[in-house]
This record gives sequence, C-alpha cells and structure tokens, in this order.
Amino acid sequence: MVQQVTEGVCIMVETFYQPAQSNPLSSEYLFAYRITIENLAAHPVRLLSRHWHILDSNGTHREVEGDGVVGQQPVIIPGSSYQYTSAVNLHSDIGKMYGTYLVENLFNKKKLTVAIPEFQLIVPAKMN
Repeated sequence: MVQQVTEGVCIMVETFYQPAQSNPLSSEYLFAYRITIENLAAHPVRLLSRHWHILDSNGTHREVEGDGVVGQQPVIIPGSSYQYTSAVNLHSDIGKMYGTYLVENLFNKKKLTVAIPEFQLIVPAKMN
C-alpha cells in the first residue's frame, strides 16, 4: 500500500491484479485498485473531480479526467474516510498510475489539489 497526505487529506492505495478478467495473449491486463481517502483536517471536504495519469511499460501514456469518483462526489467529514474500488486495463504486464483529486473545503469554499501517490501495477509473476 502507498499513501500520501496533502493539506490534511490522506490518500491510500492498494492494487490487485485480476487474472480472470485479463488476457495476456491479447496484451490485456486488468488491475483493480482500492482508494481510501481519509480526512485528517478540521473541516469537511467534498471530492469534486479526478485527474489520472496511466502509464504502461510499453510507453503508452493516457490521461483520464472527470467529475467525482465512481459516479459520486462524496463529502468526507473530519476524522472519517471514504473508500472506493475501480479498475484499469493496461496493454502490458507492468504499469503505474498517479494523479490528483480536486477537493473543496466546505467551510471556506477553497479548492485544494490533493496528490494521489504513484502506485505500481505489476502482474505478480513479474515480481519473482
């Protein structure tokens, strides 16, 4: 698991290779990732949007932007967390992702950019 704190918002990431949904013969590798967003600040925040960088070891770089996460723009009160699971398809057996969330401090309406730490996506057999 990797984690990073920005402006009192802690992002934790876990990854899981999905062999049943992957097809190595067609260079299709599916990875799930679970994100936990913990609010360590003294004010509630709303997650407004996401911006991802997705890199395959074959040199492919994609960017994905959008509102919220998994169709939601959650409010996270101080001392609580929000967790979701999503997935990404790579065209190589090794890759990585990183990005940012745009969150809003609900007390003063200030918008903050929160870093999503870089995390590796590696088929387990490659780690031996």
